[in-house]
Amino acid sequence: MGVIRIAEADDPRISDYRDLTDVALRRVLEPAGGLYIAESAKVISRALAAGHRPRSVLVQDKWLDDAADLLRNHPDVPVYVVEAQIAEQITGYAVHRGVLAAMHRPVEASVADIVDGARLVVVLEDIVDHTNVGAIFRAAAGLGADAVLVSPRCADPLYRRSVRVSMGTVFQVPWTRIGEWRGASEELHARGFHLAALALSDDAVSLDEFATRGHDKVALLLGSEGDGLSRRAVAAADSIVTIPMMGDVDSLNVAAASAVALWELRRR
Repeated sequence: MGVIRIAEADDPRISDYRDLTDVALRRVLEPAGGLYIAESAKVISRALAAGHRPRSVLVQDKWLDDAADLLRNHPDVPVYVVEAQIAEQITGYAVHRGVLAAMHRPVEASVADIVDGARLVVVLEDIVDHTNVGAIFRAAAGLGADAVLVSPRCADPLYRRSVRVSMGTVFQVPWTRIGEWRGASEELHARGFHLAALALSDDAVSLDEFATRGHDKVALLLGSEGDGLSRRAVAAADSIVTIPMMGDVDSLNVAAASAVALWELRRR
């Protein structure tokens, strides 16, 4: 393992970690496709298990053994060792989990490849909160969704916060980006999916009733935190589905709603 000790936060060898936003990481010209940052040994382990390639690792001394274990099959990857205060100066936040990895972004798969053989797919439209995206991926993994599709303006599942909140399940659940609704709905319909929009509507069917209808393939559509699904998404749907609520509450947070809906639909 190539251990390199870093004493200064402005060392050019660690520029991948220095206050870079998600957008900046995706625009790194080399490697093609950009990078993402994985945080914690557990998350990095899941990324490696999914076949993702590390470019480098940034670690504090007390987690160096963990880094060595993670990289036993990647002996040529540089490991930059820093003190805790240097790590915070580099990244702009306290690195509580001790180890970060700059990872090569994998090539995005086609929608056709991602949904091949799937029976329950989650579609995220314009969800901008990375915490919600990560929580939905965790629900998808834990409750048996086969794949996740994200809209062009949806927050990046490989952003550091999304990855962390998902506990690395963004590497476990197959996912890719989907196009605008006209083409996206046509593609899903062509592959036999019934599009179910989780939304409030006077003509919505309750989730428990919808689950009894026995659709062979379901694409569950979830909308943004503020406005919910767009009119285009609702118009593209075959059914509008709602979670029955009590206590003068009309809806749940989108991540919580995804877990409730996935649980109900996996019982069919």
